[in-house]
Amino acid sequence: MAEEPAHKISDTRVLAALTHPLRRQILDVLTVDGPATVGMLAERTDEAVGNVSHHVRVLAEARLVEDVPELARDRRERWWRPTPAEVRWARADFEGSPADAAVADAAGSLMLDRQTAAARSWPARRAGYPEQWREGCAVSTEAWLRLSPEEAREFGAQLIALFDAWSHRPVPDDAQEREPVLVFGHVVPAAP
Repeated sequence: MAEEPAHKISDTRVLAALTHPLRRQILDVLTVDGPATVGMLAERTDEAVGNVSHHVRVLAEARLVEDVPELARDRRERWWRPTPAEVRWARADFEGSPADAAVADAAGSLMLDRQTAAARSWPARRAGYPEQWREGCAVSTEAWLRLSPEEAREFGAQLIALFDAWSHRPVPDDAQEREPVLVFGHVVPAAP
């Protein structure tokens, strides 16, 4: 199957839909667990069905999820999945107005909060995992690099390519235990 091109976001409404905490959780559940109905999503997110239904509609309007009619058992049942394309956005694409830039800044902050919350919660969740998961599977690393803007873009592109290679690989059928693993990276100018 051919890989879909990335869905590049440049609309603040789509960016807001993507970064809303519950909508992001719904997208994550669909990505990790596969297609689901609103009822299943409500159960997995511990939210009311009506609330989840509203947020799924917003995600569908933003073309971040799509209906999967072939899974429905009847005309009333609707299944949802993430759209096939990877979603990408860059802060630079929202500099057309101060309002757009503010939305992009807030979106970046919300995404970073989500990512760091997952990493911060690991020590509390660690005891619930088998020993082979507790021994060196959670990694934290950082490096100070001296890069030009072009080198920073190249490094970022290589990082994205590495993530893509692993996220699009076929999962081997080898009876190995596999868990969902969140991997994230940031490349930002900074000073010690």
